[in-house]
Amino acid sequence: MDRYLLTELLLPFLFGVAAFTSIGMAIGSLFELVRQITNNGLSMSVALQVFLLRLPGIIVYTFPMSTLLATLIAFGRLSGDSEIVSMQAAGVSLYRIVTPTLLLSFVITGVTFVFNEVVVPNANQEASHTLFRALDSDKPEMTKNNIIYPENGVVVHKDGTKDFGLTRLFYARRFVDGQMMGLTILDYSQDDITQVITADTANWNPKERTWTFRNGTTYMIAPNGSYRNILHFSEQQIKIDDRPLKFAQGSRQPEEMTTKELRSYLELVEKSGQNINGLLVSLYQKYAIPTVCFAFALVGAPLGLRRQRTSNALGLGLSILIIFSYYVFLFVAQALGQTGTLPPWLGAWLPDLVTIGVGAFLLWRVAR
Repeated sequence: MDRYLLTELLLPFLFGVAAFTSIGMAIGSLFELVRQITNNGLSMSVALQVFLLRLPGIIVYTFPMSTLLATLIAFGRLSGDSEIVSMQAAGVSLYRIVTPTLLLSFVITGVTFVFNEVVVPNANQEASHTLFRALDSDKPEMTKNNIIYPENGVVVHKDGTKDFGLTRLFYARRFVDGQMMGLTILDYSQDDITQVITADTANWNPKERTWTFRNGTTYMIAPNGSYRNILHFSEQQIKIDDRPLKFAQGSRQPEEMTTKELRSYLELVEKSGQNINGLLVSLYQKYAIPTVCFAFALVGAPLGLRRQRTSNALGLGLSILIIFSYYVFLFVAQALGQTGTLPPWLGAWLPDLVTIGVGAFLLWRVAR
């Protein structure tokens, strides 16, 4: 019975992946690439490359949708042909009939998470870089302006007391392909003196784990505002960790990062004192989005069982209606999480929790 039920789910699931991927690519990527070809002279070969690189990012969102479609169509057909009634007459409960589908949805959830973690970030990043290089070949690929990175830590005062506060402020006017430009470093880590470092450029040295500052000046300022020392240098190695570099490089979008990379970047942003609600919502969604596969299976199975005869067209239409409602709810909850109205974790997980609750209620009603 289990194998038979899983076979019934397979074809609608594959059909859903193909159908929803086609719709997603047409809406989310194809029109934009056609516009780039028409207006900016993007070559067909580059457009095709970007199209294929964006494909994984669309496919990963079709897995939950296809799970919903498959359960609606499969259980609608089984119910319409009275096969569910026959199984129940043989002593098989509805909960037992639905169990293989829910177990399969767990597997799809795991596959979705791994796919979204291993394939999608690299593909999305490469798609962005490929399009950038093709349209802005004369500009640096990695550029960011006004990098400000405050570093907090323990400050030891003359009397031996300690407190937690700002120890260093790192500012660079511009970051271009790994090089900082127009730097000013304010060092407050010593209670009796403030150190100010200015430089034209700086590069991170990964072997020595130091920064190489060029064409700069170091100012040693006493508490009363007088200069204790002024040192001009053409090149100097300065011991500051690589967090400002990682912060500058972290301009990638969350969908271009793995969960590990996003956690690291989130830690840097948090230490810099900036609001992290949006990044937290994105991090939690990396776990919540795959879980929608289970939630949709839990909703689709009882809805399919309730209908006497569910055609493929009706199943597709009902799937689109549920998916649209879910994503409207998702965008609202996401916005509430980003603004702090809801805790970030709840902003990411609330649509899933509500969908699972609705699915469990529907299944209970059908099984009564």
